Amino acid sequence: MSLLEVDDVVVQFAGVAAVDHATFAAQSGRVTGLIGPAGAGKTTCFNVISGLQRPVTGRVRFDGRNVTRLPAHRRAGRGMGRAVQRLEAFGALSVRENVRVAVDLHRGLVGWVRPAAANVDALLERVGILSYAQERADSIPTGTARLLELARCLAGNPRLLLLDEPSSGLDEIETRALGDLLRELAAEGRGILLAEQDLDRVTGVCDDVHVLESGSVIASGAPSLVRSDPAAAESP
Repeated sequence: MSLLEVDDVVVQFAGVAAVDHATFAAQSGRVTGLIGPAGAGKTTCFNVISGLQRPVTGRVRFDGRNVTRLPAHRRAGRGMGRAVQRLEAFGALSVRENVRVAVDLHRGLVGWVRPAAANVDALLERVGILSYAQERADSIPTGTARLLELARCLAGNPRLLLLDEPSSGLDEIETRALGDLLRELAAEGRGILLAEQDLDRVTGVCDDVHVLESGSVIASGAPSLVRSDPAAAESP
C-alpha cells in the first residue's frame, strides 16, 4: 500500500479543469516526481493533497485513510509536510528564529515539548545552511531561502514531504547536494513527492515519476522508462 494515493481527482476553476482525473501515488522510502510544464496542475495537485483545495471529485488517501475532507492542519498533524514554491519565511527574523517558529507551530499541532536550540541548529546543519543561522531571512540568497523552507518543513518530522520546485534558485552544486539530502531523507522511511518542470533535474533523484500535462497524468514509471514514453516526449 502506498503512503499517498491520489485517486481520480478533478479540480475546476470557472468551469475549466485545472486537474483532470489525476491518479498517482507516492511510497514510503522513495522519491517520487510530479513533472510538468508551468500550468500543468502540479501546484493545484499539491493543494489538494495538503488540504488547501477541495476537489470536485476524487479522493486523497494518506497512510490508508481517506483524508479528502480533512483540513490542512489535521493532515499536517498526521505527518504531511509541505515546502511551498512561493517563499514565505518571516523576513525580519533570523534564519534560526524562522526554524524555531516552525518547531513551535508543530509542537502546537502534536503536543511536542519545545526542543533545545541545538536541535533547531541540527535542522539547519542538515540542509546545509547553519552558517546563515543569524542572518535575517530577507537577506539570504533565493537558493538558501529554499533550503530554509525545507528546514522549516522538516521541523515537523513529516512522514511525507511535498516539495514544490525545491531546486528553483539553486546552482548546480546546491542542486546535487539537495538531491543527496532527499535520497537520505527517503532512506529514513519518508515518502517524498517533489514537483518540477524539468525531468532532467530529477532523473538522478527520483525513483518514480508521473508526468502531468493539462492536469492529466500522461505517463508514469521509472525516469528512464518515462523518458522513452512517446506521450511524455511530446509533452511541452
